[in-house]
Amino acid sequence: MNSSVKYLESFFYLKSVLLTLKYIVYIHPMKNLILLLNFILMPFLLLASDHLSGKPRILVFSKTAGFRHSSIPNGKAAILKLGKEHGFEVDTTENASYFNEASLKKYAAVIFLQTTGNILNNDQKAAFEKYIKAGGGFAGIHAATDTEYEWPWYGKLVGAYFVSHPAQQEATLNVVERSHISTKNLPAVWKRKDEWYNFRNLDSTLKVLITIDEKSYQGGINGAIHPMAWYHEYDGGRAWYTELGHTEESYTDQKYLGHLLGGIQYAIGGTRKIN
Repeated sequence: MNSSVKYLESFFYLKSVLLTLKYIVYIHPMKNLILLLNFILMPFLLLASDHLSGKPRILVFSKTAGFRHSSIPNGKAAILKLGKEHGFEVDTTENASYFNEASLKKYAAVIFLQTTGNILNNDQKAAFEKYIKAGGGFAGIHAATDTEYEWPWYGKLVGAYFVSHPAQQEATLNVVERSHISTKNLPAVWKRKDEWYNFRNLDSTLKVLITIDEKSYQGGINGAIHPMAWYHEYDGGRAWYTELGHTEESYTDQKYLGHLLGGIQYAIGGTRKIN
């Protein structure tokens, strides 16, 4: 349920409770008041509990203006489940109007799930830039690099742009940084079937987590060092990206889900208040 709707429900419920209590105090003896308070206020407390918990909240954005991946619903469901199991709230949307200053400041991180093409207008881009500069977090999944080719700031944030891919096939991944939260539980050598992107405009300052062995499959063009996942601090915020996750099956693969969870947790960071 949308958080604003929950707040509205809470407000009207509390208003009705207060009116009821006014009547109760008038006609009931004091000895019953505590019992009645517990009974009446409990639903309100349960409704409001997630807002009082202090859990970080993330926005999962999956708008597409180009190719649309069939795995988007799988990705949404998986991230909602990860949030429930690991203590963060998740809002999902394809509505770009969420990209305004008042809305974005509610989120510890923004996740681009299989976005493609030009998905934000100039005002929305400015709001997102301000969000990152204020300490916000970003995580990009697979086609997030097939997004906003004419926005250089975003290209630096996500770390590279997609250029091509061969047919889906099994390949060998080398986990070159295993101390990061998103790779610490992965094997050093990971054989996996997915869709493997080639990139252009790879940022030289990226901290690479996973590379792909181009000798293990057909169609790679980035050479001996072909990054598949990375992270970096950028323009005041944090950014993490994984190329993995094209297939629907990815979102039930426990190794991949652990990798994704760690990336989201990195993007969330220390849940600093967004100013």
